[in-house]
Amino acid sequence: MRTIKVALVGTPNVGKSTIYNALTKNNVHTGNWAGKTVDFTKGECVFQDIKYEFYDLPGTYSLLAKSKEEVIATDFIFNGDFDVAVVVVDATSLDKGINLVVQTQEIFKKVVVCVNLIDEAKKKGIIIDFDLLKRNLNLPLVKTSAKQKEGLEDLLLTIKQAQALEYLDINYGILEDKIKLIEEEIKDTSKNKKWMALRILENNKHYIDMFNNLNLLDLGSKTKQAKEELENVDISLEIVIKIRKEVKRKLTNVVKYKNYDYDKKALKVDKILTSKLWGIPIMLIFLFGIFYLTIEGANLPSNLLFNFFQGLEDNLSNILEFIKLPNVLIDLIVNGIYKTLYWVVSVMMPPMLIFFPLFTFLEDLGVLPRIAFNMDKAFSKCDACGKQALTMCMGVGCNAVGVTGARIIDSKRERLIAILTNVFVPCNGKFPTLIAIITMFFMPFTNKYSGLFGALVLTLFIALGILVTFIISFILAKTILKGKASSFTLELPPYRWPNIWETIKYSVKNRAIFVLGRAVKVAFFAGFIIWFIANVKIGNTAIITYLIKFFNPFGSILGVDGVVILGLLLGFPANEIVIPAMLMGYLETSTLTDFASVGVLKDILLVNGWSVKMAICFIILMMFHYPCSTTLLTIKKETHSNYYTFLAFIIPLLVGMGLAFLINILF
Repeated sequence: MRTIKVALVGTPNVGKSTIYNALTKNNVHTGNWAGKTVDFTKGECVFQDIKYEFYDLPGTYSLLAKSKEEVIATDFIFNGDFDVAVVVVDATSLDKGINLVVQTQEIFKKVVVCVNLIDEAKKKGIIIDFDLLKRNLNLPLVKTSAKQKEGLEDLLLTIKQAQALEYLDINYGILEDKIKLIEEEIKDTSKNKKWMALRILENNKHYIDMFNNLNLLDLGSKTKQAKEELENVDISLEIVIKIRKEVKRKLTNVVKYKNYDYDKKALKVDKILTSKLWGIPIMLIFLFGIFYLTIEGANLPSNLLFNFFQGLEDNLSNILEFIKLPNVLIDLIVNGIYKTLYWVVSVMMPPMLIFFPLFTFLEDLGVLPRIAFNMDKAFSKCDACGKQALTMCMGVGCNAVGVTGARIIDSKRERLIAILTNVFVPCNGKFPTLIAIITMFFMPFTNKYSGLFGALVLTLFIALGILVTFIISFILAKTILKGKASSFTLELPPYRWPNIWETIKYSVKNRAIFVLGRAVKVAFFAGFIIWFIANVKIGNTAIITYLIKFFNPFGSILGVDGVVILGLLLGFPANEIVIPAMLMGYLETSTLTDFASVGVLKDILLVNGWSVKMAICFIILMMFHYPCSTTLLTIKKETHSNYYTFLAFIIPLLVGMGLAFLINILF
């Protein structure tokens, strides 16, 4: 079977990943913001006895190798082992897409242009002369609507029939003579010498090193002469100007508009969502709405799940007895591992199945980039990057995902700031615990507005987390990560009504189930640890009792007790098991203890000295402490540094302890 390897290139929000998903049946999230695809992914499909291997490259506005996305995409196109480059272009914004087509033609000979979102262009009254565009580009061209799965078979057939053409030769004016001088010192290669000469001329160290490693250069006096003669010329600017001129020529008379005010409504909405007066409050209202629906909707399914799994305990015990396992092993499996597992599942799954689809809906709708826009100035004043707001949003789902998402930040210094502060906005693993404590101590159960009040309290705590993120970012930027904020361009994507079913399917499968699966794996091990310290005794006293007594003095300084400290320590593998571990400590049982309702759980805590002040101190410590083990391992992988991994551990821990200490002594 013949195999065709295809590189998918395109600007952010153009539907490139949607095309990739539709063809390969993959499940890469097509989030409506720049930087979602930070690295490339691979998938395949078979059509008419041809196997197509697709490489979904990061969305990028150019191939001039300035940002990380540009470097990844450009490196792949220059070095990649593939056959056809498909440049996906937005039919509602051809200018940006054709700019990328032109730059791709300079690097690779076999290019197919895919004009996507033709359905949106039609709705907006944008008329495109596709025949003229095809002639101007002199490239095979396909019209698609990936969301409606239209034109995808035509795309595959066009890829199959694509022929290699000559590299696009743009006239760079005053640079032309100097380019020819440098070309003479580039060894024979099938690569475009002119494109290589341009990178050398603008002194792009990344590519000069790459060309040297590939043994393609023999630079000498001619290159030196070329650079000296252009010493007072802004070479990068000249390159951009000539590329833009070429794009303008190719788009002459191609696009017409039935109505030039087609985006008037969207601009009106943007004026509100990004205004100095309303932007931040509206963002908080969105968060409040998500939290309210999560709090109100999670209680009943949580209780149903809990009762279901609890009802299976006797059956599991009978099965284990039937196969004649020792009683101690049965106790470990049922009362240690199984109880911890179903506790985590019952507490975590319902909130996640509500929270993640709602959060993903706002993401796909195009709201989250507006949040980044609103926070850009605040992060700039902290000498950080506005894109940090996007990584913060990713971290709400999972801090490990937020840490990985920091790759969209070009500056290493600003990327480290984003990584070190990502944990200050709580992840989904902390939300069930936060919601439970807020429900018990801040919601009047007899009041019909109790859900609204609880959501408001949770929103205020999240706002505190955002404030702390700003403060710590500022401190880091003025101390160990000194520097000024770099500028960045944030494109506000068009508002797009998401496919509800796809949003639910993705958020459940790739977010809720992923996080739940990780928690279940950790809970398995944690269940063993919890059972061990509760059942193994020194003398007549269980290990857990010694540990609680040891931590009591330290806990009292922070406004809590030794049980809370032990629970937080046991929560290092996964935050979801903090409350189960605490309850076992309070009730001095050898197993996790069931409770009939949140009210019963509150009674247990009150009997053990809890108050509103202690609840606040606990919430602060729960929000601000070291990242979970998965996030720390991710930080180590992303930073390649024990030093920054240690800082990621110790900074939030010190912040949480400091705040809890202040609350304890002041109130």
